[in-house]
This record gives sequence, structure tokens and C-alpha cells, in this order.
Amino acid sequence: MATAARNSGHELRAGTLGVGAVTFFVVSAAGPLVAIAAGVPVAMLLGNGAGIPAMFVIAVCILLTFAAGYTAMAHHVRSTGGFYVFAARGLGGHAAGGTAAIALFSYTSIQIGLYGLFGSAASDFIRAHAGIQLPWWLCACAAMLVAAVLGYRQVDLSARVLATLVICEYLVVFVLDIAVLTGGSAEISAAAFMPAAIERGSPAIGLLMCFAAFIGFEATTIYAEEARNPGRTIPIATYLSLLLIGGFYVFSSWCLVAAVGHARLSAALSVLHDPTTFVFQIADERAGMALATAMRLLLLTSAFAAILAFHNSISRYLFAMGREGLLPERLSRTHLLHLSPHVASVTQSLSAWVIMMLFVVAGADPITVLFARVSAVGTLGVVALMAIASAAVLGYFRGQSGNWLRVRAPSLVSTVSLLCVFTFGCVRFDVLAGGFSPLVEWLPVLLLATAAVGVLMADALRRRDADHFRTLGRTAP
Repeated sequence: MATAARNSGHELRAGTLGVGAVTFFVVSAAGPLVAIAAGVPVAMLLGNGAGIPAMFVIAVCILLTFAAGYTAMAHHVRSTGGFYVFAARGLGGHAAGGTAAIALFSYTSIQIGLYGLFGSAASDFIRAHAGIQLPWWLCACAAMLVAAVLGYRQVDLSARVLATLVICEYLVVFVLDIAVLTGGSAEISAAAFMPAAIERGSPAIGLLMCFAAFIGFEATTIYAEEARNPGRTIPIATYLSLLLIGGFYVFSSWCLVAAVGHARLSAALSVLHDPTTFVFQIADERAGMALATAMRLLLLTSAFAAILAFHNSISRYLFAMGREGLLPERLSRTHLLHLSPHVASVTQSLSAWVIMMLFVVAGADPITVLFARVSAVGTLGVVALMAIASAAVLGYFRGQSGNWLRVRAPSLVSTVSLLCVFTFGCVRFDVLAGGFSPLVEWLPVLLLATAAVGVLMADALRRRDADHFRTLGRTAP
């Protein structure tokens, strides 16, 4: 109980997470197996086919320029508020309010989409292997309950769970990769990285969908207050997770191309009723039914790991906003024993349940509506958040000429690049969302409306407490 005695009721469990734990949190949020099984085949079909491995390389290069400024500012700004704190320190209080609102909206949207994926996949898996028909939302509620329990307790428990699940994800995909490359009929060549493959089809759409596969890696700074030696842990975890996820995507997508052959890939995908069965079909053909079944089971754990990671991220945003007056102060209270943001965690669980049940009552399809469209607008929002963070780095280091090549120049490149990706995502949102409808056309407008609400929240704080408004982004241990 010594820990409880030292805790003021508003402090997180400091010095708990090392480089590995933070890396597992953000790699889990990216959902590597979900991306490979569900995202990559669709990107190949709608984008530039066999050129997708090269698109992942380009995405990694752009995100490395983002990471250069992001990690440099993380040395000076160590708060669990993530993007919101960066915006406050680099762009001012009103930008911080808008950024915080976009972050809550975007991460919640992605989480709701993941509940749709998990619920649908779990229902199908149980029906296929146990003969029991369960509604998808009941399976999703079970995952929500487990995430709520883990999020309520100490953060290192979640880290251990996520580490186990992520390692299993990587292992099962690497087993498939090896089976493809050693199978004898694989087309092993560098054709996927040649200009002819990159330029075919719609490379811009391919790049946009590759960016979506990285969503989650950027959340390392959220754990700054709980990390050991955050000035070292956060930058290393950011680069490590980016390179780990990027290398995994490049290699595994290249193996998928090799399994079919770059010239036959588009035809093989186009005849499938559901392109997300592509990877499981290859696993069944190349390694047997046991691996395909294991991958389907691990797709569930991958979705759950991402759900848990986003639960922790959203809880910490709520905690930081409560601590700084943008939301009720009660959200900033921590558990006396676990030192977790337990009030924010419970609030996140309840709000996610209410939002999901609204979709259930409306009869929304868990895949085409929740996973495809709701999570797509969240993905677009996170790209906007990264662009804002890069702009905040430029503002924070303004006038410091010694940081030009190492920090400001890469941040300028990433700001422009991410704004281009965001703009194209808005223009072709129907592709990102998996289909066109009048509702889909207006979904990106929700991001602007959400940002406006956040700005109004910040301005209300300014009128209520001008001194507190001026210190936004600076309230941390």
C-alpha cells in the first residue's frame, strides 16, 4: 500500500513501461494481422496490385520524416496528452482543443470499427467450429468487457497481454511467408518494386490504403508519463515500431505477390467474392488447413489487441483533457492502487458501448458500415492529427536554426506530405470507406465539425479561466 500512499489520485504509474512495452502497445493498435489479412488484399485490388510492397516502402519513408520531428519534440514535451499536447505547445490553446476533439473522435471511430470486425469474425468462427449462432454484437460486448477490465487495472498487465498476442500474430504470418518462399512455385523477384508495378492501376489509392495500415504507431507519446526514462524510451519505441511494422508489411505483402505472381495477382483477386479471404486461401494451399484456421483465430486476437490498445489511448486522452479543464476534472483521477486512469477508462467503455449499440439498433452491418466506413473516417482523422503534429513541431522549434536539417526540414516535408494524403483521402473517401453513398460523401465533414467543437471547448476554458488556458499542454508531473 506504499504506492497508494504516495499517489495523489491524479498521477499515472510512472516508470512502468520500457521500450518493449510501449512498442507492443502501438504495434497492437496497428493490428498487423488485420492489415495483412483484410487491408492488403483490398489495397492490391483497388490500388496498384503487385506494386503495394513498394507503396509500403514509400509510406515508411514519409512516416520517418514525421518521426524525426515527433521524437525531437517528445524530448521536451512529456505528457500523456499526445497530439493534443503537441498542438498546445506548438500552435496554441485553440488548436489544442480542436486537436483533442479530433483525436477522441478518430480513435473512437477506429475502435468501433474494430468491434464490428471482431464481432463479425468471432460470430463466424464460433458458428463454423462449434455450430452455435451468436449475434456479432454479443461477441463484441464480450471483447469490450475484457478490455474494460484490463484498462481499469495497471498498465503493465495490458502490456503483457498485448505482447503475447502480437508475437503470435507475427509468428503465424512469418510461417505463411516461409511456406510461400519455400514452396517451389513462388515467383521470387524484385518486380513488385520496379516502376512498371508501381505505376500500374491507382498508386495514389494504394498509398492511401497503405497509410491506413500504420494507424496506431504514432501513439507512443501517450505513454510518456508511464515510461521509464521517457526521453529515451519514447523516441526508440517510435522508430522501432515504425520499422517493425513497415518491414513486416513490405516483406509479407511481397510474399503474397510471390505466391500468385505479379502478372496474375489482379486476376486472382478479382474473381474472389470477398478479397479478405485471399490470405486464408493462400495459407490453406501452401501450409494446410491448420495454419489457415490458426490465422482466422489470431485475426480475432489481433482485432482484440487493437481494441485494447485504442481503449488505453482514448482513456489517456480523456484523462489529460480532464486534468487541464477541457473536460470534467473527475476524468483525471487515478486508481489509488493500480494508478490507472480508471474513471476515464470506465467512461471510455461506457461511451463505446452506447455508440456501438446505437449502430446495432439501427441495423448497421458490422463490416461494411462499422469496419469499412466508420473506421475509415477515423483513419482520415489520424492522418490529419499527424499533419497537425508536424506543423506543431515547426511552431515549437521556430527560430532555432540549429534544428533545421535534423528536425524542421523533415517536419516540413511530413506536414506537406500528410496534408496531401489527407486531401486525397477526402476526395477519394469512397474508396477508403469501401463504397459510395450520400452518407459516405459527408463523413469527412464530421472531422471539421468535431474540430470546431474542440475549438469552442478551448475558448470556453479561455473565458472561464484565462490563466489555465495559457498553460494548456503544460500540466504534467
